[in-house]
Amino acid sequence: MLREWATVIDWQQGIATLRCEQRAGCSSCQSSATCGTRVLNKLGPQVIHDLKIPVEQPLSIGQRVELGIPESGVLLSALLVYIVPLLGILLFSSLFYYFVGSDIAAIIGALIGGLAGFLVARFYAGRFSTHVSVHPVILQIAIPSVTYSEN
Repeated sequence: MLREWATVIDWQQGIATLRCEQRAGCSSCQSSATCGTRVLNKLGPQVIHDLKIPVEQPLSIGQRVELGIPESGVLLSALLVYIVPLLGILLFSSLFYYFVGSDIAAIIGALIGGLAGFLVARFYAGRFSTHVSVHPVILQIAIPSVTYSEN
């Protein structure tokens, strides 16, 4: 189970809106001062993701919750996004080259195969979107913060 903490930004009628902030994966590395990946991460915009998750327990704004998603869901998503279009490119490129015998045909086949692989991945992503293994679940809820004021 992959785990990540999120902040509650809204809770209404059993639906919590949670905000997850993307962290750079290499921020704690000892060679971060000379790492090119760290420099590229700082150049790009910080990505913020908002999720809507059903939760029965009332949550307060600013409260932290731990989200979890099964590894099988992440692997399935990666398979659809990367492998299916790549297989389409290789298959169509090979078939076009085999039957036509030119490099231009192989390039056209690769373009058609990439598009076909993308469409197949998109179709199956829609079908898998209702599957439990691709939805994040709330694993634990942190105690709401208490503000203390001196009078």
